Amino acid sequence: MRKLVFFFFMLTVGLSCKKSDNNWQQKAANPEFLRRTQLQLTESIIHDIFAPPVSSRIYMYSALAAYESLVPGNPAYKSMVGQLNGFEKVAKPEAGKEYCYPLAAVKAYLTIGKNLTFAQEVYADFEKKLWEDYQATGIPDDVYERSIAFGDSVAASIMNYSKKDNYKQTRGFRYTVTQKKGTWVPTPPAYIDAAEPNWMKIRPVSLDSASQFKPVPPFKYDLSEGSEYRKIVMDVYNTIKNLSEEQRAIANFWDCNPFKMNITGHAMFATKKVSPGGHWMAIVTQTSRQLHADVYKTAEAYLLTSMAIFDGFISCWDEKYRSICVRPETVINESIDKDWQPVLQTPPFPEYTSGHSVISGAASVALTHVLGDNVAFADSSEMQYGLPVRKFSSYKHAAEEASISRLYGGIHFRPALNNGLEQGRKVGNWLIQTIKTK
Repeated sequence: MRKLVFFFFMLTVGLSCKKSDNNWQQKAANPEFLRRTQLQLTESIIHDIFAPPVSSRIYMYSALAAYESLVPGNPAYKSMVGQLNGFEKVAKPEAGKEYCYPLAAVKAYLTIGKNLTFAQEVYADFEKKLWEDYQATGIPDDVYERSIAFGDSVAASIMNYSKKDNYKQTRGFRYTVTQKKGTWVPTPPAYIDAAEPNWMKIRPVSLDSASQFKPVPPFKYDLSEGSEYRKIVMDVYNTIKNLSEEQRAIANFWDCNPFKMNITGHAMFATKKVSPGGHWMAIVTQTSRQLHADVYKTAEAYLLTSMAIFDGFISCWDEKYRSICVRPETVINESIDKDWQPVLQTPPFPEYTSGHSVISGAASVALTHVLGDNVAFADSSEMQYGLPVRKFSSYKHAAEEASISRLYGGIHFRPALNNGLEQGRKVGNWLIQTIKTK
C-alpha cells in the first residue's frame, strides 16, 4: 500500500514538474519582452539624436538579430542568410541542447542596439529589470545561460555583417552647397549642414541598387507666372495660409523631428523626438500587441518593417542628393513672402522626394504583408510629446496621412509626397516579393 501511495506521489510530482516546465516556456515566449526592448531602443536613439537614416540602420540590424535568433526554434520561418545582400552566415545553436529562443532573440536585439548607440547608461535599469523578469519565469539556469550566449553569438554575426555596409566609409563627409537657384541651402533657425549626403552609398538589404526605384524627375525651377513649379510653390504657400486645425494636428502628429531647434531671444535649445522610422516601429509594437501576435510574428513584423524603412531611406536619399531640390521655405521667403513660415521646422536635407512619404509607403506595405490589410488601430506613439491619439483604418491610411502631413507642415511640395509615397510602395513591394520569411 505504501509503495502504491509513493508511486502516485512521484507521478504527481513528475506531472507538476512537467507542467511547470511548459509554464516557464510559455512565459518566456511572451512577445512583450521583445516589445519592451524595442521601445527601450527607441528611447536610446532619441537620447543620442541620430539622423533618421542612421536610426533606420540601428532598427534594422537589431530586428535582424532578433529574428535570426528565433529561426532555429520554429521550422516555419526561413533564415535571411543567402537572401539579404551580402548576408552569408549566422551563428547556429548547438545540436541536442535546449534553448529559450525568445530569450536569445531579446538578448540579440538588445546587444545590437547597445553596440550601435552611444549612451550605455540609459540601458542599465531596463536591462536589470528585464533579466530579473526572465528569471522569474522559472527558466532553468543552464537554459538561461545557454540562450543568452546564443543571442550574443547571433549578435556578433550581425555586427560582422553590418561592418561591410559602407557606413564607416560614409562618415565625416560634408555636403558643399552650390548656391545655384533652385538647389538646397541650409534653412532656419539653425542652418544645419545637410544630413547624410552619402547615404545612398550604404548597402541596401534587398534592393539591387540605390537607384532601382528612381522616381520621376522633379519640376524644373521656374517661378514665371503659370509655370508648374510656381503652382506647387503657391500650393504650399496657400495651404499654410488657410490651414485648418485638423491639418495642423496632422502635421504635428507626424513631425518626427529628432532634433528640433528652439530659439527664444538669444537662447537656443533642442527638443528631441522620435524619428519617422521610430514612429513606424512603434506602430508595429502597438498593432502586434493589439492582434495578439506571438513572438515569432512580432519579430517578423519588426524585421520586414525595419528592412523596408532602411531600404526606403537609401532609395530616397539617392534621389535627394541627385536632384538637390530647394525647400519651400527658401523659395517662398526669397520670392513670394519674406515673412512666411512653415508650421514644422524644415529638416536639414534636400526636398525631393519626401523621406517620410517614402519610408511610410514602404513600411505600410511590409506591415500589411505581415499583419494583414485593413488593420484598424489607434496610434498613441506621440502621447509622450503631448499629442493625442490618432485613429487609422489601415497601415495604408496611416502612410497616406504621414505623407500629406509634410504639405500641412509646409516643408514639402506636393509632388515630393505623391511620388515619394509611390517610390516607397515600390521598395516595400520589392522587399516582400524577394525576401521570404516563410
